[in-house]
Amino acid sequence: MITEQQVLNALSKVQEPELHRDLVTLKMIRDIKIQNDAVNFTIVLTTPACPLRGQIEREAKAAVASIGAKQIEIKWDANVPSDQRIIGKLNIPVKSTIAVASGKGGVGKTTVSVNLAVALAQSGARVGLMDGDIYGPNIPIMMGINEQPRSVGERIIPLEAYGVKLMSMGFLVPPDQAVIWRGPMLHSAVRQFLTDVDWGELDYLVIDLPPGTGDVQLSLAQSVPLTGGVVVATPQDVALADVIKGVMMFKKLDVPVLGVIENMSYFLCPHCNERTDIFAHGGAKKMAQEFGVPFLGEIPLDMAIRMGGDSGKPVAAINPDSPYALPFKHLAQQVAAAVSVLNAKNAQSNLISDASIPVLKR
Repeated sequence: MITEQQVLNALSKVQEPELHRDLVTLKMIRDIKIQNDAVNFTIVLTTPACPLRGQIEREAKAAVASIGAKQIEIKWDANVPSDQRIIGKLNIPVKSTIAVASGKGGVGKTTVSVNLAVALAQSGARVGLMDGDIYGPNIPIMMGINEQPRSVGERIIPLEAYGVKLMSMGFLVPPDQAVIWRGPMLHSAVRQFLTDVDWGELDYLVIDLPPGTGDVQLSLAQSVPLTGGVVVATPQDVALADVIKGVMMFKKLDVPVLGVIENMSYFLCPHCNERTDIFAHGGAKKMAQEFGVPFLGEIPLDMAIRMGGDSGKPVAAINPDSPYALPFKHLAQQVAAAVSVLNAKNAQSNLISDASIPVLKR
């Protein structure tokens, strides 16, 4: 008869590939049920968008089979680790903040932000998308929302599309009205988007930053700890010069760089399937390697992605299994995994720091 302790002993030999510790020590195993030679249990992932779930499943089944189990059923759950710094600074139930930036405009940063948020939501995560581009908000168009959010008391209820909660200045100001604000007003707007919006409990708040390195970026870093940042680039040399600015901005603000992604990387002809590198190729990857930050992949230049943004139907939502949406799914998996590793390491560091504080006896 297989025992629960035998199952735990077997699973203690299986490591979480990103955290490099075993599943039992990480408390990722629960609800073990045994009936004769059938074993059922639940694995609690650190993110529903875990890119290595298949590897964990294979190794866990092999480990339990080694103790004589003939039928093995694994159920899945997820508990995203929190960035404890957010709780310490802002009273909002958001576990992680992901800022998406670019050194210049015109590189498709908002397209990446929208499809990243949608892909994270499709994995089962609770996601919010905040439009930090106060002067040029594009989230309403790209998410197909044209209405004002309602308020309850002093709290603004975010709008929602494709499973993502949304907040943008574009919901509050008529499309033909320009926002002409100085720095203090921008800071106030950013702060209000964080604290006065009833986001509810979120695993990830994706923040679409305006292009460049200006007041909004500084205000955001001062208002809430940013768990990590993604830099969007296009391949040509003139754009890559601005990648440096994006990476260095995050480093100066003490924000971990989750990686660089190359947008409009290539064009795949829909008729002959021939690939054309319209804006050159590989520059973002080379730049990421030079700065020692991860390269998160390539997103093609394609009509489906452009039309999805213009029509308010993001390709990651409308056609998630298409070759044009899969790069966004891959991006979401990598970003989610990196955030989980960062939060887990920070939590472990806090435990070590707390344990090192001497206790004074009376």
